[in-house]
Amino acid sequence: MEIRLLRYFIAVANEQNISAAAQSLHISQPTLSRQLSDLEDELGTALFIRGNRKITLTEEGVFLLTKAKEIVSLVDKTEANFNQPEEELISGEIYIGGGETEAMHFIAETLKGLRTEHPAIQFHLYSGNADDIRDKLDSGILDFGIVIEPTDKQKYDYMQLPAKDVWGVLMRKDSPLAQKSTIQPADLTDKPLIISRQTTVDNELSGWFGQRVQDLNIAGTYNLLYNASRMVEEDLGYALCIDKLINTSGDSTLCFKPLNPQLTANLNIIWKKHQVFSSAARKFLEQIRNNLGNIIEKDDY
Repeated sequence: MEIRLLRYFIAVANEQNISAAAQSLHISQPTLSRQLSDLEDELGTALFIRGNRKITLTEEGVFLLTKAKEIVSLVDKTEANFNQPEEELISGEIYIGGGETEAMHFIAETLKGLRTEHPAIQFHLYSGNADDIRDKLDSGILDFGIVIEPTDKQKYDYMQLPAKDVWGVLMRKDSPLAQKSTIQPADLTDKPLIISRQTTVDNELSGWFGQRVQDLNIAGTYNLLYNASRMVEEDLGYALCIDKLINTSGDSTLCFKPLNPQLTANLNIIWKKHQVFSSAARKFLEQIRNNLGNIIEKDDY
């Protein structure tokens, strides 16, 4: 399967129209139609449902689109890092994935210092939970992942970051629990809960509750907290989450209350063992190490 055909397929899927896709690709419509037919013949399945004005993807087409985007992204990333100028100017791209966490401030500071010294470097951020991040690392799409403990790090090298997330409950300010300074397990056993889909979080929360999370009143799950906060605003439930991600000050209708006993999570930056980095990614890792060393020295002082 040629990368060129995958690019054609992605263009048609995005445009939902062969004529528009052919125009964006600067090829003729008959040529594009023939290439798509060849791709379907090669895979032995129909990828499109062809209508009068637009085309839609079949179930197999939706699956291929996800994989095609990952493959093309990996190819583009590899080519970009090989096509760096040979002079001393360091350029290239860094691909970083992470969940919603205060540790991103440290990453942002690191990237700012790096781009000040090497302005030709570009960074690309991907948001997702630890499960998503590990999948992208394993497939080579990401260089680094920022993950919240607990997470399985056996396949990865890692460094602990100078941040710690505090778990608590996001709720409406008019909730009866909003009058409490901290939230105990008994406060939530009869409440509708909205929890993270990250698989390793379940064990931590089960330990805190003293019972299986699955046995609680789970109203829903979330991947990223912003959308979950909208559910909380509509009084659909209480979101178990980490602090400082949603603005609860001023006119916000929401508030955050920490758990009691306290539940905190360390944060790590991880990457595949024996990873071969681009020059940009190597410089980023060096900058991380330098910044962590400076923090340790200040603490010792």
